[in-house]
Amino acid sequence: MRLLVVGDIIGNPGRRALKKFLETEGKELNYQFLVVNGENAAGGFGITEKVYKTLKSLGVDAITTGNHVWDKKETWNFIGKTKDLLRPANYPDTVPGLGWNIFEKNGVRIAVINLMGLTFMNPYLENPFLTFDRIYEEVKNRSDIVVVDFHAEATSEKNAFVLYVKGRAQLVFGTHTHIPTADERIIDGQTAYITDVGMSGVLNSVIGVEFKRSLPYYLQGIKKKFYIAEKGDVVFNALLVEFDESFKPVKVERIQRLYRWEELKEISV
Repeated sequence: MRLLVVGDIIGNPGRRALKKFLETEGKELNYQFLVVNGENAAGGFGITEKVYKTLKSLGVDAITTGNHVWDKKETWNFIGKTKDLLRPANYPDTVPGLGWNIFEKNGVRIAVINLMGLTFMNPYLENPFLTFDRIYEEVKNRSDIVVVDFHAEATSEKNAFVLYVKGRAQLVFGTHTHIPTADERIIDGQTAYITDVGMSGVLNSVIGVEFKRSLPYYLQGIKKKFYIAEKGDVVFNALLVEFDESFKPVKVERIQRLYRWEELKEISV
């Protein structure tokens, strides 16, 4: 069983890169399940129903999110109707949408759990460590592979989390910082891990945001409206994880591709 995980999709450039990668290399990788983080997939901030359907049309099995999940007002109205667009599970139960779900693919049951860290993030959410404990009791006898998108700012919190869930989750991947880390590994033969998968977006930008729009904050201490970087060479980051017949991770490979804008500008997605 092979799972492909794609880091934060940043707007239209990120969606184009995803489509390009899947069309040119998807069959060769022979993956059976595809997870993407889509919280920035619509204009760089949030996700719309149209973009959700676009990602599904590309063959995405599960879409995770994070702190930007509510940036588009319409998300509140449609996320509760979906089973494969997840929001962090440590939001209160009064919030619409699912924080986890179990998917069956090729006879394999895959539990995907979406969690958000607390450090430098939203302090009003439930503790993600304890949220995992609760959810794990529900999925441990109903799934073969447990996957966690841990959407968090602090690398220390991410590393503490994976060691806490080691042996219970078979794959933990970090998102949110948009910068890929080079620490992909399998911990004690039990859990595949990377601190941050990275983003799919314009490379020479400020984590996907137009450079000049971010400058006032750094030069004057004034935060103005950010705009996504729309053109330029696009970096694509992903993680490929292979599991054996007993559903233990046996191989983890970090993937990075750079697409010239000329390769992507004619792609419609």
